Amino acid sequence: MGDNRLVRVAIAAALGCSLLAQPVAAQSLSDRFKSLFGGKSDEPAANTPAAPGSDNVDQSGLFCPDVKIRAGASTYAVAAPGKQPIGNDLKFQATITKTARECQINGGEITARVGIQGRIIAGPAGAPTSVQIPLRVAVVQGGVSEKTIATKVYQTTVGMSESGSEPFTLVADDLVYPAPSVAVGDTYIFYIGFDPQALKPEPKPKATKKK
Repeated sequence: MGDNRLVRVAIAAALGCSLLAQPVAAQSLSDRFKSLFGGKSDEPAANTPAAPGSDNVDQSGLFCPDVKIRAGASTYAVAAPGKQPIGNDLKFQATITKTARECQINGGEITARVGIQGRIIAGPAGAPTSVQIPLRVAVVQGGVSEKTIATKVYQTTVGMSESGSEPFTLVADDLVYPAPSVAVGDTYIFYIGFDPQALKPEPKPKATKKK
């Protein structure tokens, strides 16, 4: 009789733990970012040099560039049509809070994975229920005259809640560029930033007049 009671108590405890466990499907984007790149969510953005003892340099000795936020592209503020995104006319503002990266070399090319995490805050004018975030990732050779090696635009859509504050995460995992030589590899930089121009439709080509 005592044994049966212990079994019932053990089953009840197991059921209680299962109810408290978080389903995999309910994991947030921040959790996915953390599982991909490590670290805590919503930390301030910073350059991400290799940690002591980590293998941030690939087998060929080529450097996986640091991630830096392009000057003037660290925030993305949107206002109502015809208004400036300041004061009571601000609908929402997005900022970048954390970055991470990985590099793999294969056949003379490097494939980079650049992770970007940020937050969207609703403004006094009220954010829409769905916000489109445009981001540009570029690999640049630094120096007196910077040289863009590769660049690509990415977009992610974020649903806004009544709280007026939502995180966003984007992992750009298909940026490919030629592997640099060892002599210049450490001058490469990953630049990231918001690129509002990416949301604008491309101008239609002008029709040619028939002679």
